[in-house]
Amino acid sequence: MARYKIVVEYDGTTLVGWQKQEIGDSAQGFLEQALFGFTHQKNNIFAAGRTDAGVHALGQVAHFDVETKMDLYHMCEAFNAHLRDMKAPVSVLTIEEVCPDFHARFSAVKRAYLYRILNRRARSVLLENRVWHVNYKLDVEKMRQAAIHLLGHHDFSAFRGAGCQALSPLKTLDKLDIVQQGEEIHFIVEAKSFLYHQVRNMVGTLKMVGDGHLKPEDIVAILESRKREEAGVTAPASGLYLSKIEY
Repeated sequence: MARYKIVVEYDGTTLVGWQKQEIGDSAQGFLEQALFGFTHQKNNIFAAGRTDAGVHALGQVAHFDVETKMDLYHMCEAFNAHLRDMKAPVSVLTIEEVCPDFHARFSAVKRAYLYRILNRRARSVLLENRVWHVNYKLDVEKMRQAAIHLLGHHDFSAFRGAGCQALSPLKTLDKLDIVQQGEEIHFIVEAKSFLYHQVRNMVGTLKMVGDGHLKPEDIVAILESRKREEAGVTAPASGLYLSKIEY
């Protein structure tokens, strides 16, 4: 038995998320079908993070086991050939053999997300389902001032989505950079792990700082409240990308 690690890119627009569901297409489902197509073995593929419906991935990591070792180049080619045949919005970028105790989820030491806001009056037909379109000016500097309060170790209950299964709301946020890229505003977020909807809820709240509904210092009171209703809206899934997993 050999264990392999893959780095995967996908467009989440038409997917129910990473995880297989009874109804709808998933990244996991497409990859497992592709794997069966060239190995004729039914194997589960385990990911570093379970992205939601509509969320994209630039560098999702997953692992799986197969009974026999295979040439890495041809395995990657076979994956992508089967994915193309299925018209799956999923691509395998790299593949490598790893030690038997490697686990895509539990071996990860850091996860990174990118959130994109398109901040201009006109919507973009080319970026449909790729960004959150906000058609009025946001104050990037005020959002940066607010983001400082979210860094470090906190109880993030106010940014925790309903249905979150994490045992504790305590998380350590290592990075939250806000970068102006032309007409886009990028939120670059890193931590070992996140609560359900934490990134989208933080971005939605910071957006409300940017549009003047909240002041930068309000973030402190929101954190201390530990109440979801005190924080801002949940940003749309379309702007969120799982960008990198570190081991």
